[in-house]
Amino acid sequence: MNLEVRTITEPDLPGWMRAVRTGFLMPPVVTKEDVELRRSTVDFDRTQGAFDGGRCVATFRSFTQRLSVPGGASLTANAVSNVTVSPTHRRRGLLGRMMARDLRAAKERGDAVATLIAAEYPIYGRYGFGPATSVTEWEVDVARAGLDPRHAGPADGGRVDLVDGDTVRELCPDLHERLRAVRHGAIDRTERWWDYATGALVRPGGPPWTEPFHAVHRAPDGTVEGLLTYTADDHWEAKRPQNTATVRDLIAVTPTAERALWHYLLSVDWITRVKTGFRAPDDLLPHLLPDPRAARVTTHADYLWLRPLDVPAMLSARTYACPGTLVLDVTDPAGYAAGRYLLDAGPDGASCTPTTRPAELSLDAGDLAALYLGDETAVRLAALGRVTEGRPGAAHLADVLLRTGRRPWCPDVF
Repeated sequence: MNLEVRTITEPDLPGWMRAVRTGFLMPPVVTKEDVELRRSTVDFDRTQGAFDGGRCVATFRSFTQRLSVPGGASLTANAVSNVTVSPTHRRRGLLGRMMARDLRAAKERGDAVATLIAAEYPIYGRYGFGPATSVTEWEVDVARAGLDPRHAGPADGGRVDLVDGDTVRELCPDLHERLRAVRHGAIDRTERWWDYATGALVRPGGPPWTEPFHAVHRAPDGTVEGLLTYTADDHWEAKRPQNTATVRDLIAVTPTAERALWHYLLSVDWITRVKTGFRAPDDLLPHLLPDPRAARVTTHADYLWLRPLDVPAMLSARTYACPGTLVLDVTDPAGYAAGRYLLDAGPDGASCTPTTRPAELSLDAGDLAALYLGDETAVRLAALGRVTEGRPGAAHLADVLLRTGRRPWCPDVF
């Protein structure tokens, strides 16, 4: 079968969008309005399709993203999204061909890493990706949580205010950038992201817009330090409310703001359950409650995956817990990250250069990705046989250098 893989053009866009919807098991209907909205966001040079007799049967798109790393710096990442292969054309190497084209272009552009959110775990390790952050979702039984139901607001002189979408778009992009400076694993949010989050735009082919509630936390001096966006259902049993609040977004740059926003939500009348959305695995929430067992884990899974493309650039961009040196030998069949590197690290920064010194820790590109943001441990990977020590204690040293006080967290899907 003659399958053509290429970047798409404007006339291809409706068929490409139908293929995306087919791949994600959504109704394969695309309106003119959907196409016009998507046209304004697509970089055609970075959008690929596989075509069989004029029909699009596989899709792939990438775009530039900023990823926060330990120490507050940002890396330029090649973000991969809209990856599908139609069920009629699986197991024919289409994803491999599109991925190879895209990663080659990203390497040539100078991107340090590639990123994606993996819908299925087994797929992306073969392309050099590894899971770099995890998420946990809780469901909170409000009555059991033990918080004072008479809660009237923060005790430090700050306040929680309900606001509208216009106010969110005005105040909260800056808040999110402040969050990225202190929370590694977070990615940038574009102006269009905020438009979608507040209903100024509706995603093509997505569900009808439901207006959420927005609340911001302000410090005593009026500075916005946190944002909460949530929805609530309307469910009653025997004249008793059994309503669930579902968090769409909760970001905060101080523990005080985070505590105040959770306390606010868990004090709303008629709310008996709260679904937290995807939080960091070490989120403060369970232990903000007098009874942490009121928060039941409903999801725990890998989330943001990384693919090293420029090892010296990525390792030099972050800071490390203490001074130390480590020689890493990285294998990568595609060649982008392969090599032996000397990492000279410290709390104020690092250098990473090619070296001929004997390897102290050997690993593949995907396992380097898993270690990079501090979520995984080299000692555990060594026990699994996935990294090899060339010098006794090298895995422990890697953990001392790479691990972080808080686990990385990516709040957003893309």
